[in-house]
Amino acid sequence: MGGLKLKHNKIGIIFSGGPAPSANTVISSTAMNFLDHNIPVIGFIRGYEFMQDFNIHYPRLRKGVHYEEITTEISHYRNDRGIYLRTSRANPGKNVKTIEDLRDPGKNVLLRNILDVCEYLKIGALISIGGDDTLKTANFLWLMGLPVIHIPKTIDNDYYGIPWTFGYWTAVDAAQRVMLNLKADAQATDSFFIVELMGRKAGWITYAAGIAAEAILMISAEDIEGDEMNVDDIVEKITDVIIARENNRKPYGVIAMSEGLADKLPKNLKPTETDRHGNVMFAKANLSQMLADRVCALYRNKTGLEVKVTPKQIGYETRAAAPISFDVVLGSMLGYGAYKFFSEGTFGVMVSVTDNFELKAVPFSELIDPDTLRTRLRGVPQGSDFYTLKERLSFVKFWE
Repeated sequence: MGGLKLKHNKIGIIFSGGPAPSANTVISSTAMNFLDHNIPVIGFIRGYEFMQDFNIHYPRLRKGVHYEEITTEISHYRNDRGIYLRTSRANPGKNVKTIEDLRDPGKNVLLRNILDVCEYLKIGALISIGGDDTLKTANFLWLMGLPVIHIPKTIDNDYYGIPWTFGYWTAVDAAQRVMLNLKADAQATDSFFIVELMGRKAGWITYAAGIAAEAILMISAEDIEGDEMNVDDIVEKITDVIIARENNRKPYGVIAMSEGLADKLPKNLKPTETDRHGNVMFAKANLSQMLADRVCALYRNKTGLEVKVTPKQIGYETRAAAPISFDVVLGSMLGYGAYKFFSEGTFGVMVSVTDNFELKAVPFSELIDPDTLRTRLRGVPQGSDFYTLKERLSFVKFWE
């Protein structure tokens, strides 16, 4: 790390994984900072999808279809929704589990294809934008000799090494707006909503959106001890909160749940359906529907009465929302950071920020376990001030 001389004076930009608000901010800022210094920029379309199948002996990458030469027109996309380069979940490092795998020609072939693409297009360094799988891929490519700088992306905000990921607060804002509407509906109709929010491993969105939208209960993976959730306990807790609300003459409310709870369901309830890249589709568990049905049944057993509990999934609405100003500024700083570290010859790092948006380069070695090659994740620790806040603002605390 530091002072590395490049073979080619051209950079590639790749965006991989799920959408996030301010994606175009990051792409635009990154590209413009390089273009302003007369460094050509290649943008790859649909993540690694086409790159990983590249054959150096029969090159079929087409400009305008698989990649494009980015121009200063990208400056107009800074506040746009969606992703200028589009994206996919193609994961060229999926077969690499150990350092030995990384040296195995049968397991690293997709990664070698990416190196061939960069050589074919005379790309000297790659700017990688994506989640934990994309970070792992960036690390693999770095270990294989490609200069890489990574920009962290996830609305889940569970990235280790950065306080806030771009798009997170926009996602929280979008979820809050929907949940406040649901709260008003619940108040008008004396009913309850169980809202399932994004967050595969951590409760950052669930807790922040729940706090902002005055949810009466917020539950995520951090609230579950061990690897398996006791569904009956969760159902009873929700039911008791509903009964307590009614006894307090507030027979309405919104309950926020994290989709990642599906990963802690008992085996017979866990989702098994995967997308075409092998990722388990948590939404297929229908967690909010399952809990709503069981809460209604337990409420009936406890009271002899009926209660209306409506399940609602809020997901796609949050990850393509128009970015709020904070995320536009944050995304712009991260894009500038990629150029800054490039200009310093600093590679094998993730771009991060500290107080006052000061930039910080975090080496891959601090983000990835050297033995398992897995990325470190950051949940909401029990007992932390943020966790305690969501507990204090839950209705359950007013009647315990």
